[in-house]
Amino acid sequence: MRYVFVIFLFVFFACSQEKTPDLSSKVFRYNQPNQITSLDPAFCKTQNNIWAVNHIFNGLVQLDDSLSIQPCIAKSWEISEQGKVYVFHLRNDVFFHDDECFPNGKGRRLVASDVVHSFSRLTDPTINSPGSWLFSGHVIGQEGFAAIDDTTFQLRLTEGFIPILGMLTMQYCAIIPHEAIEKYGKNFRAHPVGTGPYRFKRWEEDQALFLQKNDHYFESNELPKLDYIKTTFIPDKQIAVLELLAGKIDFTAGIESSFINELLTHKGELRADKKSKINYIKTPYLNHEYLGINMSLAKGTALEHKKVRQALNYAIDRKAMLSTLRNNVGDPASGGFVPKGLPSFNDSIVRGYTYDLDKAKMLLVEAGYPQGKGLTEITLQTNNEYLDLCTFVAKQWESIGIKTSIEVKETAVLREGMRNSTIGMFRASWIADYPDAESFLTMFYSKNPAPPNYTRFKNASFDALYEKAIKEDDIDRRYTMYHDMDKILVEEAPVIFLFYDQSSVFLNNKVKGYSNNGINLLNVKRLHKKNHEES
Repeated sequence: MRYVFVIFLFVFFACSQEKTPDLSSKVFRYNQPNQITSLDPAFCKTQNNIWAVNHIFNGLVQLDDSLSIQPCIAKSWEISEQGKVYVFHLRNDVFFHDDECFPNGKGRRLVASDVVHSFSRLTDPTINSPGSWLFSGHVIGQEGFAAIDDTTFQLRLTEGFIPILGMLTMQYCAIIPHEAIEKYGKNFRAHPVGTGPYRFKRWEEDQALFLQKNDHYFESNELPKLDYIKTTFIPDKQIAVLELLAGKIDFTAGIESSFINELLTHKGELRADKKSKINYIKTPYLNHEYLGINMSLAKGTALEHKKVRQALNYAIDRKAMLSTLRNNVGDPASGGFVPKGLPSFNDSIVRGYTYDLDKAKMLLVEAGYPQGKGLTEITLQTNNEYLDLCTFVAKQWESIGIKTSIEVKETAVLREGMRNSTIGMFRASWIADYPDAESFLTMFYSKNPAPPNYTRFKNASFDALYEKAIKEDDIDRRYTMYHDMDKILVEEAPVIFLFYDQSSVFLNNKVKGYSNNGINLLNVKRLHKKNHEES
């Protein structure tokens, strides 16, 4: 039996030409169209890196599927001094993966000083982590991180900031051992050592990443349920779907207009001829697609008038837009800027814009522009990917007498114009970095630069609510403040609210236990695959 096992490992982890055994029910194979650039948590800015890091590492806290914060390495915590001090009590049974960086190759127990080291490294300017912003302005130097003893870590902020707890669920905040950094240096990016449900096996850049089950995972001796993860990097999503239908991979995410009709009906449901092989799951995704108005550039133009901005919002049939362009993948923006999927979302309290041409026309009359007369042509800038969406909106606005020209720019040029305040109206999206409405509302806090305040929105009532909400530890009172801020955004309309996005995933019917969440984070530890013998 020993030789059979050795042969299996050789076949599975051999060169790039190897074929994963089709009969194995212990291997989860998923495709990532974008290459992984680093397995170091300090550099997990993009989804391709985040998913891989999530398999290998853990943080103090984690999210459940409803985006509620749950214990992980920290089994409990207390918040005091009006949100300035967080004390985390750590589990004493969390061990780093076995690795050569430790004496005798045996992974040691994680202690509070590892948290101090990990967070200090994240903020170290010599590391130049894209996640350094997380503690910037909230923690001064290293004084904010302290190991009280081996199982107690203290985080001290300069001012109360309740959303920090949600930010700690980000993969940037994964805990790493100093021994691995000392041994591998910059090559830690390709030789990660963590505490997660899977440990690093091999990474063939541009081809595949292989991870192996951590037999000593602390959350449960029943987790993870699969022995291996294999990540492939097929850039063409259509080819990846064909591989999925052929049973060569188990999971792929995302759809493109070029082949969406091959998979989904016009109503956004999986086509009947595909149901015997794959499942289709879509979930609210914390991303708001919108058109932004630069309020500083709007001065002296018709867009300076609130009623004109409101009219533009009322003149869009969002349901038709999603049906026509996206096979109903997404939800019309029925509330404010905070999207569906967040616990604080409530469109019965924050009522957004409906499709109402009569209301739009009346608002233009009240603003002094009946049937759009006297309005100069609006220029809307976008990238090529969203040209169809902007064209749809422009045609909708024609129905109330507003003419719109569309300028297509390279994405980098568009973002630069948004930052430098040279674009009056732009197509954009905002994806949550962490599961708190503050991550969206911060875009409109006047003391913030661009990013995130691309609209240059300034409202004293909004600012006052924002400053109170980030220190409020009572969740009901904080949500009420969030709702009041969102109502201000609906009323003032510094943006054209379009739709709340949804994540779309396709997976092999044999895969069981899959669940998704609003931040579209792939959690593999609870997945299992049905054997061929099972019905």
